[in-house]
Amino acid sequence: MTGRTYPKTVNQPRTSVRAVPGTLAAQGKPNRFRIVPWTMVTALVLVGYPAGRVAGGASGLLPRHVTPQTQAAIDRGLAYLVRNQGPDGAWRNEGGYGRYPVAMSALAGLALLMDGNTTTQGRYARQVDEVTRFLVESSNADGLIARGDGEGRPMYGHGFGMLFLSQLYGTAEDPTRQEVIGDVLRRGVELIARSQSSLGGWYYRPTDRTDEGSVTVTQVQALRSCRNAGIAVPREVIDSAMNYLALSARSDGGIAYRASMRRGSSRPAITAAAVCCWFNAGEYDHPLALRGLEYCKANISVGEARQGHYYYAHLYLAQALYLAGPDEWDHYFPPMRDRLVATQYPDGHWHGAGVGTTYGTSIALIILQLPHSRLPIMQR
Repeated sequence: MTGRTYPKTVNQPRTSVRAVPGTLAAQGKPNRFRIVPWTMVTALVLVGYPAGRVAGGASGLLPRHVTPQTQAAIDRGLAYLVRNQGPDGAWRNEGGYGRYPVAMSALAGLALLMDGNTTTQGRYARQVDEVTRFLVESSNADGLIARGDGEGRPMYGHGFGMLFLSQLYGTAEDPTRQEVIGDVLRRGVELIARSQSSLGGWYYRPTDRTDEGSVTVTQVQALRSCRNAGIAVPREVIDSAMNYLALSARSDGGIAYRASMRRGSSRPAITAAAVCCWFNAGEYDHPLALRGLEYCKANISVGEARQGHYYYAHLYLAQALYLAGPDEWDHYFPPMRDRLVATQYPDGHWHGAGVGTTYGTSIALIILQLPHSRLPIMQR
């Protein structure tokens, strides 16, 4: 552990964080990854959304395609997460794939951020503060964000934890708190850089020195989010990672499980995540991203809940289609919204295709709240 405790909330004047310019793409083209000043992020989160109310709660206005029934499902899901947060601020998954406290806490925390909460503002500010404290105190001396209980593949949790903390970073009102979070993020970036494989990817543990697609895209999105928040990220690390995704591309437009698998078949879920990485980088016209998106649309169905990694696939497909623009989103979101609303359990949870209720509920809420457009990494 770091030995540094996460400070109590102190109301201080909000400080700004300077954004670092974007990298160059591997092809030598300018990186169009959008830098959003954190003072703007704070305004996006807070302005127009009274504390304790969601968008539309005060005025009756909701984003396009978010019906009152959808917002009611979101409210039930958020309430379920809040009821099941542990006394230490964490969520531990209940399902067949293990508990993964860091990964599950980060995903649940993202769902709360998308409701417009920070550590000091919003109806679930206390819960955001508590999960932030848990993730900060999970940062080890080597930079890895992980706990010993149930962290068999800690790089997933590390990537999701970095994503959550970097999205929260600029809203920290206390300079000491911001400094602590920034220190965790900087050491976390260094850990990711050290553990990158020779091909540019990552694997389940930072010492594995090999790679696979799903862990790789988790690190890439975390790095993009950190860079957008003003945390320095080596250009060569991101460029090498994007090259890894290119090496993993197959003739059908999909992305394989590993770049080194020359005859490996495409994986729909990993393809959706890879497309999301290109779009996060502002590479909306990248040929591999466009081909990958078409592959996803042909191979990931809203209705087939039994297909492999259903929730994981839609976590990234939803982001990619939202970033792709209104035409793609208008075709995808209404049926996906209706399916999620119809499959929600009465107590507010989603089961998560066997992975667990924290996992399924968090991802369903992330998808349903995308139209609220509150997180910079998920904004058009």
